[in-house]
Amino acid sequence: MTTSVLSSLKVIARPKIEPKPPVLGKRLKLIEKLEQQKEMAVCMIENRRFEAFRDKKVKNPETGEVTVQRRPTTVRPWYYESDDHYYLEVKVNNKPIELQKGKPSIDIGDKAKLPEVIDTIIKATESGELDEFLLKPAVPKKAK
Repeated sequence: MTTSVLSSLKVIARPKIEPKPPVLGKRLKLIEKLEQQKEMAVCMIENRRFEAFRDKKVKNPETGEVTVQRRPTTVRPWYYESDDHYYLEVKVNNKPIELQKGKPSIDIGDKAKLPEVIDTIIKATESGELDEFLLKPAVPKKAK
């Protein structure tokens, strides 16, 4: 009597896969943007030039082949200076969020503290403290 190779495998019915909540993707997107802001802040502190890139798919008109090209992109800082004092605004959908009612800015003080404050915000995002802002719907544009 011969045994087949497939009979040695444990075969089961397909398990139900639960969809991931949409907030996880939004958290990752915000964390990615915060990492970019942190890198920009470090470059500012070290007096280096900051460069950001994005991938763009380009179709060759002759061959029809699609290639991915890295193109430079402009990133605006979420932090700003006023009288040698730095402030930071966390933005979702390109709008600053109010961490407390009527208070969208975080007082940083010295620019050297920017990366550590951004790290704190990243940890808060990972733990779900900013989920209420991430789940708010973007304000739709008014029809003309």
